[in-house]
Amino acid sequence: MENYVYIALFAPLVSSLFAALFAQKPKIQLVGIVTSVLIIVSLLASLTLLLHIEETGKAVSVTLMDWIQAGDMDIKFGFTVDQVTAVMMSVVTLVSSVVHVYSNYYMESDRSFNRFFSYLSAFVFSMMILVMSDNFLGLFIGWEGVGVCSWLLIGFWYDKKDVTRDINPSISPSWAANEAFIMNRIADLGMLVGIFMIYWNLGTLKYSEVFAHLDTLSHGMLVGIGIALFIGAMGKSAQFPLHTWLADAMEGPTPVSALIHAATMVTAGVYLVIRANPLYSQIPEVGYFIAVLGTFVAIFAASMALVNRDLKRVIAYSTLSQLGYMFAAAGLGAYWVALFHLAAHAFFKALLFVGAGNVMHAMHDELDMFKMGGLKKQMKWTFLYMGVASLALSGIYPFAGFFSKDTILEAAFNEHTYGIWFVLWFTAGLTAFYSFRQVFMVFFGDERYHELGVHPHEAKPYALWAMAPLAVLALIFGFFKEDFVEFVTKFLPAYEMSEHTEHMVWILTIVTTAIALTGIIIAYFKYSKGLKRNLEFEKKNKVYNLLINQYYIPILYEKTFSKPYKELSEIAWKEIDMEIVDAGVDGIAKAVKVMGDESRKMQNGNLSSYLKWMVAGFIIVTVVSLLTVVIK
Repeated sequence: MENYVYIALFAPLVSSLFAALFAQKPKIQLVGIVTSVLIIVSLLASLTLLLHIEETGKAVSVTLMDWIQAGDMDIKFGFTVDQVTAVMMSVVTLVSSVVHVYSNYYMESDRSFNRFFSYLSAFVFSMMILVMSDNFLGLFIGWEGVGVCSWLLIGFWYDKKDVTRDINPSISPSWAANEAFIMNRIADLGMLVGIFMIYWNLGTLKYSEVFAHLDTLSHGMLVGIGIALFIGAMGKSAQFPLHTWLADAMEGPTPVSALIHAATMVTAGVYLVIRANPLYSQIPEVGYFIAVLGTFVAIFAASMALVNRDLKRVIAYSTLSQLGYMFAAAGLGAYWVALFHLAAHAFFKALLFVGAGNVMHAMHDELDMFKMGGLKKQMKWTFLYMGVASLALSGIYPFAGFFSKDTILEAAFNEHTYGIWFVLWFTAGLTAFYSFRQVFMVFFGDERYHELGVHPHEAKPYALWAMAPLAVLALIFGFFKEDFVEFVTKFLPAYEMSEHTEHMVWILTIVTTAIALTGIIIAYFKYSKGLKRNLEFEKKNKVYNLLINQYYIPILYEKTFSKPYKELSEIAWKEIDMEIVDAGVDGIAKAVKVMGDESRKMQNGNLSSYLKWMVAGFIIVTVVSLLTVVIK
């Protein structure tokens, strides 16, 4: 099985390097085909390992090489594929395979086609290192790798200038990429501190050794490590207040959004908390904070999606909201529930994003849903796929989201955290509303795109076929819940519902389904017949403006952090760098030059002058020598 570990890990790296060979050349279709095949090979290897672990119940561990040996530090470059790792590998590679195949269609006219596939495969390789590593330092390498690759992919169209639009502020892909990179670096400092604390106290970073010796640490130290690691998770999974980068990351190509926001980078923070469950199980107060923050983020992001007009940003806010659900479950100790929702969400969210990519292609890259409508006639398959994904996201039976989201709500009820349960329940209604608001505005009602002179068309058949596995899994994955639980709880702690909760399951299911259906019905009556705008309301209503401006948080960050930092940097540049540092260096250079010019006069070829300098030098040496003797 070791060979399958290496195949799963290194096939994406080979894919990236192969594409990089042709990065500066015009589009070569073979590059897209070969890279897609290699990612599928990684998927097959991951599924083989998943089946092997299911049959044997034993993890597969390999040590690639010695890595860091300094003093008492001895860290191996090793990987372990256990139940949690196998699930993550399968989800990551499956979604990545779909995205790679789909990208052959989406990026077919892009002049940097080859370079795109190199970045995309490198991203998958970094994510595989992150989930497969058997120690915190290896995880951190993958963690930083996905950060760099996300910067490359979000800013892929770096030559695009700022464009002022009706629906978004004026931002460019480069600006969005820098925002994501910098905000994640801020959070990663916290994670790095947590890793230092682990090694300082335990002398090891290997998961099995760290978790086996947690009882030797004080409770305060455990809390400190848990908080530091979670700060890193907050940045990577875009939890408040480090959330603003996620929606702005929509400036990248749509396949990038599908990969980053469905199964890879943004779920890394959730994966970290699940992986470190022995730690967080011993510090329930930190876990409760994680659950409360996740609950807040769930409704916070959902509220912004209610009014947004940007097709991709609505889906991005949905991702942020669903990450809140995952953290709520993990914070309450229901780790397998969080992992189950992570996997289910990956399938229907990736399907939503690639469906949005079809719509963008049909609409000549237009994102404003107010300028769409009536696309169902021309895009029946895309409508079907996005409808399936929206039903799954809304938690409607029998789609995957029904099983995973309802289980999170049951866990919140089971823990007697009724406030968390109520907020998540209400958010489920908001989720259903904005999901079908999007569907109805894009595919139903008046054909508003005629004003743009657009002639919509369906995606190519192979792109639609590539989306099919996601649609199937969004439909049937929930029925594998019991098998999933049995598999992952061989590694993760089991989470059992109390008898009281078991008796209440049907009632909880009914009320959750009811509020989801209510959200869909309201969206239907409001948007299915066409777009009716109240410009006066949009202009003057304070709540609407609060939501459409993201609670003014980006403006607050701009005024509180960005502008003062820029002004401070300009002062440091003009007053310190130019006036002191540069002036000092230039002054030394000028002084040396002047001394050289003056001393050059000594070498004038005149023997009489040389004798004078010799006598002067002899006198100076003699005087210095006498003074030295007197002083001693």
